[in-house]
Amino acid sequence: MTQVLAVVGGGDQGLHAVLAGAALRKAAERRRQAVEVELRGKGVGGNPLSARAIQGADAVLLIGEGDLGEARFGAMRRAKIRIEDVLTDAHAVLDRVLSGEAGGAPAANAPKRIVAITSCPTGIAHTFMAAEGIQAAAQALGHDVRVETQGSVGARDALTAEEIAAADIVLIAADTGVDRARFAGKRLYATNTKAAIRDGKGLIATALAEAEVHRGEAGTEGPARPAAAEKKAGAYKHLMTGVSFMLPFVVAGGLLIALAFAFGGIDAMKPEHAGSLGFVLGEIGAKAAFALIVPALAGYIAYSIADRPGIAPGMIGGMLAANLQAGFLGGIAAGFIAGYATAFLNKHIRLHKNLEGLKPVLILPLLATTITGLLMVYVIGVPVAAILAALTEWLKGMQGTSAVVLGLVLGGMMALDMGGPVNKAAYASSAALIASGVTAPMAAVMIGGMTPPLGIALATRLFPARFSKPEREAGGAAAVLGAAFITEGAIPFAAADPLRVIPSMVVGSSLAGAIALSLGVEIKVPHGGLFILPIPNAVTNLPGALIALVAGTVVTGLLVGLLKNRAA
Repeated sequence: MTQVLAVVGGGDQGLHAVLAGAALRKAAERRRQAVEVELRGKGVGGNPLSARAIQGADAVLLIGEGDLGEARFGAMRRAKIRIEDVLTDAHAVLDRVLSGEAGGAPAANAPKRIVAITSCPTGIAHTFMAAEGIQAAAQALGHDVRVETQGSVGARDALTAEEIAAADIVLIAADTGVDRARFAGKRLYATNTKAAIRDGKGLIATALAEAEVHRGEAGTEGPARPAAAEKKAGAYKHLMTGVSFMLPFVVAGGLLIALAFAFGGIDAMKPEHAGSLGFVLGEIGAKAAFALIVPALAGYIAYSIADRPGIAPGMIGGMLAANLQAGFLGGIAAGFIAGYATAFLNKHIRLHKNLEGLKPVLILPLLATTITGLLMVYVIGVPVAAILAALTEWLKGMQGTSAVVLGLVLGGMMALDMGGPVNKAAYASSAALIASGVTAPMAAVMIGGMTPPLGIALATRLFPARFSKPEREAGGAAAVLGAAFITEGAIPFAAADPLRVIPSMVVGSSLAGAIALSLGVEIKVPHGGLFILPIPNAVTNLPGALIALVAGTVVTGLLVGLLKNRAA
C-alpha cells in the first residue's frame, strides 16, 4: 500500500488547517489508505511527522501555505495542493495523488538545473568520461546540465556566476580536491568520477535526494555531510590531488633535461658548459622544475585536506623534505601532516568575528607550518630519507629476476583496473620516483598502460567476429587512446566481458612490463605514450621499449580474441 504523508499549513487561519486535516483523514479512512498528517499554522501544531514516517513514505501532500518544511522530503514524490481543494473534495485530492496526476509534479522528476564539475588526477580520460556520463544521464532524465571539466590543461567550459546562481544543485564528481568557494549557499553533492561513469542516472537521483547546502566560505569546508563515496576516498583522494598538481613539474623537468642532453650531449650539465643552451635547459629542468616537485606534491595534498590555508604549510614541509633528502615519501608525509594540522587548528581555534580574517593569513599558516616543520626536522625527515635512499639504491641496482618481477607487478597493476586505485598507485609512485632519478619503473608503467587499449584494438581487427559492430568501430578509438597512454580506452570492452578481457589484459601488460625492465628500458617523463618516442633521450633503449610494447599488445590481442565468445 502507498504510504502518504500530508503537511497542512493554514497560516493565520489555523482552523482551516484543522478542518483540512480532518477531511483528509476521513477520506483516507474510508479508502483504507494510510495517511499521516502534520498541521502547521496559528494555534495548531505539536504533531510533527517522525523521521521513521518520512523514511517509509512514498508521497507527500503539501497543502496550504507558509513554511511546510519541504526540504525534509528529499526526492520523495510530492504534490502541492490548495487548502480549498481539500476542504471541497478530499477524496478527489487523494485520487489525483495516488494516480500520479496531482497538481504538483514529483520533485525527483521535475526538470532541474544542474551544474557539475568533473576532475581526475591526470585530467584526461576519467575527467571527460565522467562529464559524458552526467550529461547523458541528465539529458535522459530531462534535466538541464552544464559540466565544467578540470582537465590536464585547466578548466574547460568554466561555469559562470550566473549559471551557478540559477542552479538547483551542484554536483562534483572528482578524484581530486575541487575548490568549492563558488558554491557557498548552494545545495551540493560530491562523489568520485567512477560513480558518474558507471551510473549517471543513479548518481543524479542520489544527488537530488542527498545534496546539502554548502555553507563554506572561501572554499574552507565542504558540505555538512559529504557523500559516502567521497568519505570512502579519504587519503587516496588527497594523495591523487597532490599527484595531479605534481605531474606538470615532472613532465616539464624531465623533458627539459632530455632536451639538454639532446643539445649538449651527456655532459651538457657540467660546469664547464655553463652558458650553453644545453646547460641552461638542464638548469631549468633539474634545479627549477624538479626542485618544485616535492613541495607541489606536499602543498596540494594539504590543500585537498584543508583547502587554501593548507598550501603554505604543505609546501614548506615539502621543501624541508626535499632538503632533508626525504624525497617524495617525505613530501607525502609532510602534506598529510600539514593538511590535518591545519584542518584541526581551523576547527578548534575560535576567534571573535572581527578577528576571523587573521586565521587563514596569519594564525593557521604560522602554527601549522611550525608543527609540520618541527615534525619533519626532528621526527619524520631522517628515517624517511634513509628508507628512500635504500629504495632508490635497490631500484637503480635492479637486474635479472628482480627487474622482471617488478616489471610483471607494475605492468599488471596498470591493466587490473584501468585508471582505478591500483592503476593510479603504480602510476603515482613511478612518477614520483622520476624526481629521485629512478626512471625504470615508469617504463613498465607506461608500456604496461598502453598495452590494454592497443591489444583490444588489435583483437577487433584480428577477430572481428568476436565483436559487435559498435565494438569494432570503437576499436579505432581505443588504438588512439592506447597510443597516448590512456589505459581507460579499454574500459568499455572490459565492462562488457570482464572475466575474459581483464585477465587477458593483465597477462599482456605484465609481459610488456617485464620485458621492458629486463631490457633496461627507462622513461624519463610520466606521460605521452608513443608521442614522446621522437624526443631525444626521453626513452632509454628505444628498440627495447618497442619490443616490449609490441609483445604485450600481441599477447593481449590474441588472448582477448581467443577467449571471447562470438558476438551475437
